[in-house]
Amino acid sequence: MYKSNAAERAEHRQFQRKERADDQIQLKSVMEALDARDTEIKAFAAKAAAEIKEHGTILAETKTVLEGLVKDGLGLQDRMQEIEQKLARRFSANDPQGGKSIGAQFAETEDFTGLQQKGRGIARMHLKAVTTITSATTGTGGVGVAIEPARVPGVVAAPERQFTIRDLIMPGRTSSNAIEYVRETGFQNNAAPQAGEGAAKAQSDLSFALVTTTVKTIAHWFQASKQVLSDIPLLESYINGRAIYGLKYREEEQLLAGDGTGENLLGLIPQATPFLTSLTKPGDTKIDTLRRAILQVRVAEYRASAIALNPVDWADIELTKDANGSYVWVNVQEGGAQRLWKLPVVDSNAVPEGEFLVGAMNIAAQVFDREEAAVEVSTEDGDNFRKNLVTIRAEERLALAVYRPESFVHGSFV
Repeated sequence: MYKSNAAERAEHRQFQRKERADDQIQLKSVMEALDARDTEIKAFAAKAAAEIKEHGTILAETKTVLEGLVKDGLGLQDRMQEIEQKLARRFSANDPQGGKSIGAQFAETEDFTGLQQKGRGIARMHLKAVTTITSATTGTGGVGVAIEPARVPGVVAAPERQFTIRDLIMPGRTSSNAIEYVRETGFQNNAAPQAGEGAAKAQSDLSFALVTTTVKTIAHWFQASKQVLSDIPLLESYINGRAIYGLKYREEEQLLAGDGTGENLLGLIPQATPFLTSLTKPGDTKIDTLRRAILQVRVAEYRASAIALNPVDWADIELTKDANGSYVWVNVQEGGAQRLWKLPVVDSNAVPEGEFLVGAMNIAAQVFDREEAAVEVSTEDGDNFRKNLVTIRAEERLALAVYRPESFVHGSFV
């Protein structure tokens, strides 16, 4: 029985080899025919080019031959594809093990099943050589992890806010933990012409207040292992950059909208003068409202130096159209500088949507740096030394002095 099965398998393999050989002969013949067809097409294409040059068109006979060659070529290509698919099916049929493990293949051999029935003897299995190498991670011929993905260097960072508010305010430095300044709180101007020679002159009054603003600390920290910082050289500098960015992000929010409670700065918006809604007129747009806020600053004897808006409100202004549907502020094709009523416009998410701030930012406020933003790295934090950890801390200390609150106008768009 065993010899009969072996003989049948040998005969079947011989028959399959003969079929594969026949298919390969046919494939070679088709490929040779395709090469000959390509040569003829090139020759007739040259002939057609000459006819076009001489007669202005391709002669009917040449056109008929070319069309026939193209049609024959399409048939040959279909035949070649059919033979290739047949060879692929034969190869698949001759590989019954597929993705089975060697143990599963061994368990299905006749030697092993016979050994199970007899309870003694030797079972052997012959493995065929790999015929097709693929990128599969399993199965015969799979190269698995030998193919490694290409790693793009560096880290793809998240979008970062462009900080601009601080750039509009006067800079300063301090070596103390508090800033004191004298603010004029009242001025009664009674200046008038003298009634006559020797007559009493008018008296005016001034009142002052001592204002104190304290230095506040903005800080945060990260923790990482020494190993990962050593193994990824760019990681430490990346963390440092993000640490400074985090400080500046919070700093801008504090400078604009800090409420002054606890360890928060008292920002520009809470100290600004409310917008006088009595200045508005029916039908005012956002552009009109901002011009009236600039007027309010001017009436207070100051000159506004900048406008701060939320990006959504700035987009609404840029999209404003006239009655004819034309944009009133900007040429869409070319864009334009962010200016309105001759003043620079700062669009920042730190400004609440639907609100605005207009003011003499160049003279009415000042930022004092006690300690500029810096990053420090230490292993002496808790049990870092024992755990091979590193603490990365970013910190800055600053104070905000608003000298002239009336020069800032804050309001909401209706």
